[in-house]
Amino acid sequence: MTCAAALLGMLVALRYAQLGLTLSHYDARGHLIVARRIFDSITPGWQQIGAVWLPLPHLLNALPVQIDALYRTGASGVALSVLSFAVACGAIGWIIAALTGSWLAAAAGTLVFALNPNVLYLQATPMTEPLLIALNVASIALLLAYCERVIRPFSRDGEPPTIPVVGSAFALACLTRYEAWPVTIGALVAAVWVLWRRGVPLPRASRAIAAVAVYPVVAIVAFTIFSKIVVGAWFASGFFVPENPAQGHPFDAVNQIVWGLHALSGSGVLLAALAGILVLATTGLWFGDRAANILPLALFGTAAVPWSAFVDGHPYRIRYMVPLIAAQAICAGVAAGSWRKVRVPLAVVLVALAAAELRPMNDTAPMVLEAQWDQPNAAKRLAVTACLQAGYRGETVMASMGSLGHYMQDLASAGFSIRDFLHEGNGDIWLNALDTPRPFAGWILIEEKAEGGDMLAQIVRTRPSFLDGYARVCEGAGLALYRRAD
Repeated sequence: MTCAAALLGMLVALRYAQLGLTLSHYDARGHLIVARRIFDSITPGWQQIGAVWLPLPHLLNALPVQIDALYRTGASGVALSVLSFAVACGAIGWIIAALTGSWLAAAAGTLVFALNPNVLYLQATPMTEPLLIALNVASIALLLAYCERVIRPFSRDGEPPTIPVVGSAFALACLTRYEAWPVTIGALVAAVWVLWRRGVPLPRASRAIAAVAVYPVVAIVAFTIFSKIVVGAWFASGFFVPENPAQGHPFDAVNQIVWGLHALSGSGVLLAALAGILVLATTGLWFGDRAANILPLALFGTAAVPWSAFVDGHPYRIRYMVPLIAAQAICAGVAAGSWRKVRVPLAVVLVALAAAELRPMNDTAPMVLEAQWDQPNAAKRLAVTACLQAGYRGETVMASMGSLGHYMQDLASAGFSIRDFLHEGNGDIWLNALDTPRPFAGWILIEEKAEGGDMLAQIVRTRPSFLDGYARVCEGAGLALYRRAD
């Protein structure tokens, strides 16, 4: 199952590369640039890892993207995503088979995930969601096996996962994306209850799970300390302009999440997943010997982060609901495999629903369309690129990486490196340039329109003297280029 998923993932990745959509999403390019700047920077080093995004994806890709071809194409990031997709498929199938005893249902549930065009597109890009999904699902699978060994310590059914393996899986997930944090908390709390329901004394159950919890707790604490050192705050904030109609309305935010999941999958698949949720919840809570059925439900914790973001006014992105598809697939597979006498027809129906509703190579899938939002602007920015190339003589270009990281990656094809730019990751040099840019930057790039303009645009509005000594030389798609008048 895992090998077949890897082959499918590679073929799909090649197709989207041929269509020119591998890096069409601005965050795909942003993740590449954060990984690259760890070594390629005016001030290279550990502080370049960043603190808005969690570090693991960029650390894994830091060395490969120093190769220009891999950086410009995103190929190394895509390879990591394809591998993650294969691991996720294998873990989803294992969980369904462990809970239902049916590999047929496991295959059907896995196809609900593997045939989803939104999942297939993301795993063909350097985005971080595929790695998050793989680590989340693998962590739940390992926790299920670990709990079974705590319950039956003398069982000879295979080699049990050790505490460091289970704990490290959760820790790595927590260092990939914030959505893993509520999943980890929910899964570990539920695991204590599962062990207690299966007859393990509560003190022993608590100690067994606490030993696992140490790993993700250390990872989260270490990251928050790192964030405080790098950006001066325990958690990065203020990096978006509130514009979501669900701001301040929790129930509207829930509706947005449900609508998004429906748009990503379809009515039939969603109904099958709801049936599986009901089966897992009722059997897990009612029957002590099936208490572990509730553990996969922790995967729905990935909805907590987008819900909180939408309530805060974060712009709506359907991409944030894609990790829920893994939980949906497990629940749909469980629904197909929970009734022994009708497993075969239910599995066939589920596969038919997936094939009919998902349309795996659907180029109009919501995620594929969302990824192309910036493409019209990319074409218009070519004029700015040509203008910069024509007058560039090696001077430093000041730009906010938080807003223009994707454009910096575009400029790699024009021969620019990250060390040619002065950005937020350059510490005191950047801070001094925010006061007086002239001694530090020969050029300034400002995003003036997207999300109200970047931080440099906001400075110019409140302090026009910031641009004293600079002349506006060209613009395109809301991007303005200024050159120092020597």
